[in-house]
Amino acid sequence: MLSQPVTGLVLTGGGARAAYQVGVLEAIAALRVACGAERAPWPFPVLTGTSAGAINAAALACGADDFQRAVRRISRVWRNFHAGQVYRADSLSVMRTGARWLTLLSVGWALARWRRMHPHSLLDNTPLHHLLARMVPLARVPGLIQRGHLRALAVTASSYSSGEHVTFFEAADALASWARSQRKSTRERITHAHLLASSAIPFVFPATRLPIDGHTEFFGDGSMRQTAPIAPAIHLGAERILVVGAGRMYEPPRPRPAGDVPPYPALAQIAGHALSTIFLDALSVDIERAQRINQTLALIPPEVRGRSPLRLLELLVIAPSQGLDEVAARHVNDLPGPVRTMLGALGVRANAANEGGAALASYLLFERGYTRELMALGRADTLARRSEVCAFFGWHDSGRPVAS
Repeated sequence: MLSQPVTGLVLTGGGARAAYQVGVLEAIAALRVACGAERAPWPFPVLTGTSAGAINAAALACGADDFQRAVRRISRVWRNFHAGQVYRADSLSVMRTGARWLTLLSVGWALARWRRMHPHSLLDNTPLHHLLARMVPLARVPGLIQRGHLRALAVTASSYSSGEHVTFFEAADALASWARSQRKSTRERITHAHLLASSAIPFVFPATRLPIDGHTEFFGDGSMRQTAPIAPAIHLGAERILVVGAGRMYEPPRPRPAGDVPPYPALAQIAGHALSTIFLDALSVDIERAQRINQTLALIPPEVRGRSPLRLLELLVIAPSQGLDEVAARHVNDLPGPVRTMLGALGVRANAANEGGAALASYLLFERGYTRELMALGRADTLARRSEVCAFFGWHDSGRPVAS
């Protein structure tokens, strides 16, 4: 009997948009039962994640001895989210961080002169520390790797200090580190600090100190300068990879506003555009690159290809079928009042997706109305591709109904 190829899961960044990933995982867990494969081995020996995807990947890795239970645990958190679990959303805290940051933008010359205020970020993500302690029991990971349930867990962060893109990984002894131009890996025991660093959205959340190569550097969101999101899974031995995105692979252009000269974009629209560039564009480019390499390798005779280190990569990509900005626009009013007021000052308005400001809100809407809608979308998108998903895992699909 031929051994199954090593399967990797790549979970990308996107703040609150990562709720979509949880819906995809719920659907995979349901299909696993419907296909009679619930006793099959752990489906993802290689888990890699960036930003909020790093948190989901790590939480999944901590339950690598029971996939169904691990998905249920993650789902409970995302299904009942509120912003206060991720960042301080009360009036005083928002004034201490966001209001000071906005003030710095307007009268920064005076503040720089007297050096009285040095805000680090728009929001204070201290509550996330406590959530990770409950949601992600990382102490379990070494034992799960030792017992063979898991091959590798990797999370990626970007160093503000060196400018390098670093993948921290915890893995079986046989797996070696790698280095490429402006990106490298380092074998480390993954901690909650690594998850905080990987998920520190630029300007929104503060950078995190991490030890590396015998010294300390400040790290931020791993989606920054991430030119090859799929690469860590390949380096860690994955031969087939499921990629779950946090935005449509091909966004249609927004409707043009009426009139010859469009209004000047609000700061929120510019910020949303910048975050979408950081979180979404690199994944699309990397997927296209992998597909082109596959097409080229397919032209080479198998006996010649066998003498090359290059190999065909089985790739399944699941991404939202709807624009998440539009979903976010419907839920802007779910945000805590102080945060909604602050974002309103930047140009974020409810039910105004076409103005672009909702893109910024889509990353910060850790509220259950929004996360549940994204989870439902992820589940529906995955079940709509039931035959592809079952074929990818090698499950026999008898057509049995999927439990709701």
